[in-house]
Amino acid sequence: MRVVLFCGGLGMRLRNSAENVPKPMIPIGGQPILWHLMRYYAHHGLTDFILCLGYRGEAIPRYLLGQSDGWSVEFVDSGIGVSIGERLRAVQPLLEGEKTFCANYADGLTDLPLADQLAHFRSHDRVASFLTVRPNLSYHAVDAEASGLVTGIHGISETTLRVNGGYFIFKQDIFDYLRAGEDLVEQAFPRLIRARQLVTYQYDGFWTAVDTQKDQQRVDQLFAGGKPPWMVWEHRPAAVLA
Repeated sequence: MRVVLFCGGLGMRLRNSAENVPKPMIPIGGQPILWHLMRYYAHHGLTDFILCLGYRGEAIPRYLLGQSDGWSVEFVDSGIGVSIGERLRAVQPLLEGEKTFCANYADGLTDLPLADQLAHFRSHDRVASFLTVRPNLSYHAVDAEASGLVTGIHGISETTLRVNGGYFIFKQDIFDYLRAGEDLVEQAFPRLIRARQLVTYQYDGFWTAVDTQKDQQRVDQLFAGGKPPWMVWEHRPAAVLA
């Protein structure tokens, strides 16, 4: 099973850190986010990667040279300023023959047991699955009457709200729902929903995006504290997917 990693983002909310490197190259504990993510998939036996490059994409092959012993890595220049859907379509020829494949935004870390998401996906026999998680936000959700009278206030994490965690599993049929120039979530997902072909795997364990400098600092602190939860290869038995 191949893994497509979307590595072309500008990382605008991480500009001080990402001024000269693509977002997946932002360091966490001395290694790029990309390294942590690839180690996560390799722990599950998935070592065949396709990397969709974009902004300052040359930095990624340069870094991975000598870092990916035993892994198969292909690089595709999928453009600058294009949508995730366009990046996915750019690597479609490399996915021919892949009945199922994984994909990832390459900016989030989790200790998700990937085998559980895959089993859920297979049991529903749909075209696409994506991880949803509780948001790591300090905002409050407010309930109010039409007049504006507040009837309740809750931390976002206390609500039923879930967000896209950026860990996807697709069948080859995903390309039947994704047209040229379109985004994956904004255009293809509504078609999948209408066809009842999209499922979500809801996970309440550790997950964090690395979207802002605050996120980066928090994850660095977790790393410095020892046994960072997303580094499952260090504290869980190998979990090779069937």
